[in-house]
Amino acid sequence: MTLSEHLYKLADRAKEAEEKAKEAQQKASENAHEAKADLQETVNRSRASAEAQATKLRDSAKVSQDKISAWWDQQQEAWNAHIDKVRQNVDERKAEHDAKKAEKRAENAETDAEFAIDYAYAAIGEAEYAVLYAILARAEAEDVSTGAGSSG
Repeated sequence: MTLSEHLYKLADRAKEAEEKAKEAQQKASENAHEAKADLQETVNRSRASAEAQATKLRDSAKVSQDKISAWWDQQQEAWNAHIDKVRQNVDERKAEHDAKKAEKRAENAETDAEFAIDYAYAAIGEAEYAVLYAILARAEAEDVSTGAGSSG
């Protein structure tokens, strides 16, 4: 898969997340009681999918450990720590039922979601830079290779 194809895959995934969020918001608005069970199921599937993707990313990083810069390794560790903390907070807050606490929990969840979106947005920028740099590095390598081949 080319680097451009990876970016297309990323864009498709972002669109999928947008559509799921829009659908969940509509369901929650239409019938709060019925929608809550459906929404909980969607949240559970999304969490499982995110965990699977994180595992896949960790496995990929392990395989490519000697090729990935230390900065990316640090970012992966920071992201894993962030996700663990968010999920721990989510799990702890599930037990709370007081209306005031529920409102605060909703606000915190929205703030976490906004941060996750901002983080993903920045990650997309970094991915774009990394792809463009990789293309440039490949072009330079081919120039050096071609130049070395014609003079030798």
